[in-house]
Amino acid sequence: MSADHTASLEEPTRRDFLYIATGAVGAVGVAGFAWPFISQMNPDASTRALASIEVDVSAIEQGQAITVKWRGKPVFIRNRTDKEIEEAKAVPLSDLKDPIAENANVASDAPATDVNRSAGDGKENWIVMIGSCTHLGCVPVGTSGDYGGWFCPCHGSHYDTAGRIRKGPAPRNLAVPVYAFTSDTKIKIG
Repeated sequence: MSADHTASLEEPTRRDFLYIATGAVGAVGVAGFAWPFISQMNPDASTRALASIEVDVSAIEQGQAITVKWRGKPVFIRNRTDKEIEEAKAVPLSDLKDPIAENANVASDAPATDVNRSAGDGKENWIVMIGSCTHLGCVPVGTSGDYGGWFCPCHGSHYDTAGRIRKGPAPRNLAVPVYAFTSDTKIKIG
């Protein structure tokens, strides 16, 4: 090899510098161009603000229910009567279409007993559920249906007062989100 050729392999030339600089500027340009598209995939501020909500339930009498919105979904909060609780407790697990509690506050394989579906700890009268039918996502009508819980008129799914699917095409119980009582009259969802 000649001395000129050996020197050109060892020392970067002006051309090498221009190739590297052009590549670096191009990479920064592509990143700058792509960032708005990547950034727009993040949830907006209003969605992040609704990550958890606090609901005052002091005005809900026994036998009444309210619907609140959380993360764009309806959430049913119901103050059940003693009769509704006793009826729900009397249902054998073998009669249930979905034997799993579907409650984010208990073990994922917990049975769908009334206690595992309710607030528990002396607050068995309270039930909090995401109000989307597990068949096709419709919003069931409260205090109706064959079991006095919720009824989805779109396709005929019947839920009992514990939100467990009892009849119709829905495959699972209504989901119970993560929630906790922050006081005797306030529930934090999320």
